[in-house]
Amino acid sequence: MLWRLIKFVATIVILGAIGIAGYALVGDLKPPASENSLSVTLDDG
Repeated sequence: MLWRLIKFVATIVILGAIGIAGYALVGDLKPPASENSLSVTLDDG
């Protein structure tokens, strides 16, 4: 019974580590940066 629990916890830890590594790789992707300019007219009033 204890061996099953150890295997279960080890499996969860390994899957969690794989998940965190995958998130670190995929989560690092950034959208391409582009400069946006917009003309604004301000009223004097």
